[in-house]
This record gives sequence, C-alpha cells and structure tokens, in this order.
Amino acid sequence: MPGEKPELSRDELDALSAELMRSPSYRLAYDDADFLDSDEARPVRLQLELLKPDMFLRRHNVRSTVVVFGSTRIPSPAQAGAQLAAALQLAQERPQDESLQAAVAMARKRVEQSRFYDEARKFAQIMSREFQHEHRRDFVVLTGGGPGIMEAANRGAHDVGARTVGLNITLPQEQMPNPYVTPDLCFRFHYFGLRKMHFMLRARALVAFPGGYGTMDELFEALTLIQTRKIRRIPVVLVGRAFWQKAVDFGFLVEEGVIASEDIGLFRLADSADEAAAILQEHYQGAPP
Repeated sequence: MPGEKPELSRDELDALSAELMRSPSYRLAYDDADFLDSDEARPVRLQLELLKPDMFLRRHNVRSTVVVFGSTRIPSPAQAGAQLAAALQLAQERPQDESLQAAVAMARKRVEQSRFYDEARKFAQIMSREFQHEHRRDFVVLTGGGPGIMEAANRGAHDVGARTVGLNITLPQEQMPNPYVTPDLCFRFHYFGLRKMHFMLRARALVAFPGGYGTMDELFEALTLIQTRKIRRIPVVLVGRAFWQKAVDFGFLVEEGVIASEDIGLFRLADSADEAAAILQEHYQGAPP
C-alpha cells in the first residue's frame, strides 16, 4: 500500500523490543523505585509504612509495648563524665574564653541529668524481665531507636536478653539506630504520622523522661488520644517531678480553663524507675491485658 513502511529486519525488531523493555512504563510497579517515590504513589508508601512494621512485630509475637520517650541529649553517666572532663580541660587552657565556661556549665548539667539515663535503663530492665517470655511478649520496650534516653531504655531490655523495638525516622541530619535495638525490630520511617501510629498501636503504657520538642510532641499526642477517648486509657508516667512541674504548668492550664481539672489525672509523676514500674503494675494489677 502507498506510504506503507518497509518490513523491519530481525535486528531492528529486536532493538525495538529492547527499547520497550527499558521503558519505565514496562517496569513492574512494585519494582519501580521512581514510581514508588512519586507524589501519586504517596498513599501506597503510607500503607507500606503501616504494614511492614506490623508484620515483623506479629512474627515476633509482640503483643503489647511500653513506650519510652526522652531527650536524645542526655548521655550515660560515663559519657557525661568524659564530656565534663574534656570541657574542664579546654576551659583551663583558655580561661578567657567565655563560651568554654558556658560549655563547662552545660557539661555539669549533663552530669546531673545522666541519672535519668540510668533510671530509664533500670526501668526497661524491670519491665522486660517481668513481662517478656519465650512465647508471649508483653510490655516490650519501644523507643524512637536513637541516642540518649531512647538508647538507655533499649539498652536496659538488651541487658536482660529481651526483645526491644526502635522506630527510627529519616531526618536532614541522619540519625543512626542505637546498637541495643533488636535487629529484626529496628524500623525506619519517612512519615512522622505513621511512626506515631506504631508508637501507639500496641502501647499499654507511656513513660516520658525529660526531653524537648520531640518528647513533648509524643507526650501531648498520647494525652490527647486518651482525653478524646480515641484509645483506651493507659498509664502515662512523667519521670522527673522537678523537671515536669517546671517545664509544663498544668495547674495554670486548668486555671485558664483550657483543660479540665480531671485532665491532670491522665498522667502520674515519678522520680525513679522503681516508682514508674510500680505505677504500671498497680494499673494492671501485675499483669498486662
């Protein structure tokens, strides 16, 4: 027929077939990183971040968790002591440098705060030793998987040979998971929202040590869920009375009428691992649900 293209040779047909198979459209959808990373595929990514950790937690028979929050900046006593010694050495060498005097003051504060590292570690030891068994794992210690208080809590569970969960998040300054998280229970999230869901899905208690924005965010998220009855009532323990009473004036919030007086009863204050553990044991009468 007029205008009909000449028949292609076998080499030309093979070249066209190869080109088709190299096309992004030909990739299997689940094996196409560019597609999965697209704006249009965001609902799929959200679903995957919900599904994958849940599958691993079920495989390990993690029935319930106790969530531990706290500052990434609170070091172990050994680390705090080393930091103070280094700061004092620099300040002695350059006594006129005011910034070094400020560094010494902060290092001294870190030494004081490091007791919370020990308390978080001890708390995780208590809960893990009492409630984790070979075929039933309750009150599994779950943290954000980072340094500081999170490391201490994961470390405490690791000390007694118990499983412990870490939920890392991708950040501009990438954080590494602390080495005490159980390898098969160490997860990384892109979406804060999905990470928050996994913090609360199996939570039967929340224990917050002194911390900053991240700790406050998770604490008030949990209190709001309890207040609005989106989740069952779980014990919320704030460890470090002096810190929390100064950091958040809950009485003032009641006076201003922005929370009800009974909302203060949604949490308890404690000063030690033993006290925090006793509050949880009292709430559940010695056995998790």
